[in-house]
Amino acid sequence: MNDTIHLLTSHRSYRHFDENYSLPKEQLSAILAAARQAPSWMNGQMYSIIVIQDKKIREEMIRMNPGNPHILNSSVFLLFLADLKRTEQVAKENQASYQIGDGLNPLLIATTDASLALENALIATESLGLGAVPVGSVRSHVDELKELLQLPDYVLPIAGLTIGKPTVEMKIKPRLPEQAVIHYDTYKETDYALIEAYDETMEAFGEARETKRWSKKFVDYFAHQPSQKLDNFIKNQKLFDFKEKTEN
Repeated sequence: MNDTIHLLTSHRSYRHFDENYSLPKEQLSAILAAARQAPSWMNGQMYSIIVIQDKKIREEMIRMNPGNPHILNSSVFLLFLADLKRTEQVAKENQASYQIGDGLNPLLIATTDASLALENALIATESLGLGAVPVGSVRSHVDELKELLQLPDYVLPIAGLTIGKPTVEMKIKPRLPEQAVIHYDTYKETDYALIEAYDETMEAFGEARETKRWSKKFVDYFAHQPSQKLDNFIKNQKLFDFKEKTEN
């Protein structure tokens, strides 16, 4: 099998790292270079990456996010931001209007750009024999992160990436069967038997951190009304005005 494809299909998330391991500067530079070369819409590169090495900052992040101690115990933590601030600067410089809050597409573009950069960084990390795990829970603490990291308007934290030298080996986690995810030419609703079979597969896999069946986890998650915290943050960051759009 092609080495790159083997790397991609062997992905595992690591959450336990050698606290004494220091990521060499040249490896961090290589990871960041790979992230920066990710595809982006119209080459807009509407994202930014904050490299968080300062232990005090990461300790504060753990205080607000205690479920992810690896943020502190890893070599480095990268925070990927959807960033529409640079293009706002371009608009100002050219004395042009900047109406990104009038629709969701600019935010989706920036979110996609940030996500692609994160994936490139993850692949580069694994190619170096290191481990990593994306951290989406940063979106639960956007107001605190704004203050802690001095984030300006037009910027939204999308996800973090913890990077380090793993101390615990992980098994490759089974994914949904191909028939449930891959569609040819037109979309076809998933045969629910495939979901039931995946529930059994994941139960047999027996990951300790999973306390519910895969389907039950998402039944419970989507049964609750979504928090308005992120919506309010996006509005306050001038990225989209939910109230104005829903009223119209």
